[in-house]
Amino acid sequence: MKILKSILVSALVLGSLVCQAQSSTSTPSTLIMLGTGGGPLPRAHRAQTSHAFVVNGQPYLIDAGDGMTRRVAQAGLNFTKVNQIFITHLHNDHMAGLATFLDTSWQYSRRTALNVYGPMGTEATVKGAIQYMSIEAEIRGISEGKNVPLATVFKGNDVKEGVIFQDANIKVTATQNSHYQFSAEDAKRHQSFAYRFESKDKCVVFTGDTGPSANVEKLAQGCDILVAEVGQVEDVIALQEKNGTWQMKTQDEKTSWIKHMVEEHMTPKQVGELAQRAGVKLLILSHLLPSSDPNDTYERFKVEASKFYKGEVVVAKDLMKF
Repeated sequence: MKILKSILVSALVLGSLVCQAQSSTSTPSTLIMLGTGGGPLPRAHRAQTSHAFVVNGQPYLIDAGDGMTRRVAQAGLNFTKVNQIFITHLHNDHMAGLATFLDTSWQYSRRTALNVYGPMGTEATVKGAIQYMSIEAEIRGISEGKNVPLATVFKGNDVKEGVIFQDANIKVTATQNSHYQFSAEDAKRHQSFAYRFESKDKCVVFTGDTGPSANVEKLAQGCDILVAEVGQVEDVIALQEKNGTWQMKTQDEKTSWIKHMVEEHMTPKQVGELAQRAGVKLLILSHLLPSSDPNDTYERFKVEASKFYKGEVVVAKDLMKF
């Protein structure tokens, strides 16, 4: 009996030490800026908007702009481990890379569901991506024996404000921002979200595209990191004048576009003010709108935001890690 009791005690001590070792070696949550460019214009040095929040080795993707799949590979992430993608809104610079990523996942014999969460229309968008891939899937089924139906492994989920996802690693909360200032009727069909991601050691808020928003400010209260869109309407007009597209717009198009840019996006000043009121520890400027300088560093945005926010400000680049 004494020998048995000694063995049991030793086992318990060993188990405790193993648990402590596992706890002490757990890696901190990591935020990776996959794509930091805003708007539909293709750019040489910035992919469209996408981020990865990695918790205990599990990657969660936020937005899926063009170039996301390549950036996931460059970041050293295992794309086959991605089980959730969260879309802030259904503009193409936030979801144009979705079909490519889903197709690549299917090619590598995905068997479990990959869920895409987002505002109303996300389910329809995923169904559209599946339709886009359907002919290729049929061909590969014939030639390679691939027989897993696309619809069984890719699921689109239309969500509403509040907690939209939770597992052992993270809790995700959505709030509607002010990127769409639509009529009551149009607002029933189209929403734009900001997301708050909370792990055991980090809290990150992604504004998505938005104008100044009390909802986003409330969502970001006390968070570690605020990833905020930012831009200047004058920069984009200068670029469009340079490439000739501004001259091609009608006066109504110019008026509507300027209204959208002024009311439904944020300047560095507005971003700095929001971050200061929310009390975040780090402000990351991303979704950087194009300018007439193809090598723009956007450091002027940091200087301007810092006049109104007293914490640390970083201008994001693709593949930066925090």
